[in-house]
Amino acid sequence: LSGPRRPYTGSARDFVLGVQCLTGNGEILRFGGEVMKNVAGFDASRLMVGAMGTLGILLEISLKVLPNPECERSLTFESGTSEAVSRMNRWANQPLPLSGACHDGERLHVRLSGAETSVRAAVAKLGGDIDNTEFWQALREHTHSFFRDETPLWRMSLPPATPLMTFSKQWFIDWGGAQRWVKTILPSKIVLETAQRAGGHATMFRGNARGPAFFHPLPPPLLALHKRLKEAFDPRGILNPGRLYQEL
Repeated sequence: LSGPRRPYTGSARDFVLGVQCLTGNGEILRFGGEVMKNVAGFDASRLMVGAMGTLGILLEISLKVLPNPECERSLTFESGTSEAVSRMNRWANQPLPLSGACHDGERLHVRLSGAETSVRAAVAKLGGDIDNTEFWQALREHTHSFFRDETPLWRMSLPPATPLMTFSKQWFIDWGGAQRWVKTILPSKIVLETAQRAGGHATMFRGNARGPAFFHPLPPPLLALHKRLKEAFDPRGILNPGRLYQEL
């Protein structure tokens, strides 16, 4: 998981500079490097992020790191879900030092990170109540109370301004509206079709009887590309077969 800072700082793959991996053929390959601007051609190191070990066994990973922000403040606001989605999208288009924006079903949470002067100015502009910054760690690590029961949990990736969907009452909206966690016992077909109609996709993150996760089916051209990559890295199909898709 990239965490709630992802829309504002980058995804996990954006911080992978290089990897050394063991392929299904027993070859040890190295991609990328240990410094920025080190890639010529296809960036296979980032391809490994999210592959769930289906393309290779990672032996070494080189990561880019950044200093902690000079100042960080967390704010909360009383807000309904629809109003929260509207606010998060409006604030995302303003020059604010955002590093987190989510709605837990009851309150809107916003994190500001950066130089002390810019954070103070943003706090004065937005208002709200000062909140405990430990909230963001609980969200990142899924120790927040929303994630603690056994109800099937879906992760939906949607355009951030997508209106609230009504097939469930249990939502946690993160990434300024773009990542939505939903708990529902509805059939997977309904969830997948709903996400697709909205221009996004869905993943059964937890509670799937078929296995640890269930990913949104790929369109045929994209599935064909995935198969070619799998064949290149793991022609015998011995690395986590079926972990991402049954066809792989």
